Amino acid sequence: MAMPENDIFTSNAARSRPPFGGAQARGKIIDQDGHEIPDAGPRPQFESFHFDFRNSAANPFGNLTREQRLARLEAIAKLLDVAFVLPGTNIRYGIDGLIGLIPIVGDIITTAISLWLVREARALGAPWHITARMLANVAVDGVVGIVPVVGDAFDVMFRANIRNVRLLRRWLDRQPRL
Repeated sequence: MAMPENDIFTSNAARSRPPFGGAQARGKIIDQDGHEIPDAGPRPQFESFHFDFRNSAANPFGNLTREQRLARLEAIAKLLDVAFVLPGTNIRYGIDGLIGLIPIVGDIITTAISLWLVREARALGAPWHITARMLANVAVDGVVGIVPVVGDAFDVMFRANIRNVRLLRRWLDRQPRL
């Protein structure tokens, strides 16, 4: 069956436009019993509906105890630095070594995650000299990690995130419990 000439010469935009718009385009709202539901505009029952993520138990960043935050930091550091074992050897490596194989971008990503760990340490109350040492570890890991082959081997051996969490843990253990 051939298309009529009017359809061939009419643009796609003109064909897809409905012949009427706005309120005319919407039909009646019918419930499952076939009764018409009046259009009340915005539903008043949803006007005050919102999520409070700061006080929710589902928020992974809020209202954690000091031990829970430290456990999260340790888990991330282990994932980044020592999550896997090279088969047939005792050499452990993490996602930092794998992502670091991507030139430049991988090192930027892992350095950003490492900086987030330092930020969390600061939020736990770590003093400037602890955070300065942590930043120095991240800087050494990031700068040497940029070098193509040597940097990837260095990422596997240096383990800056494990060092940083260990520094934080030692400092926290010396602090009095409140």
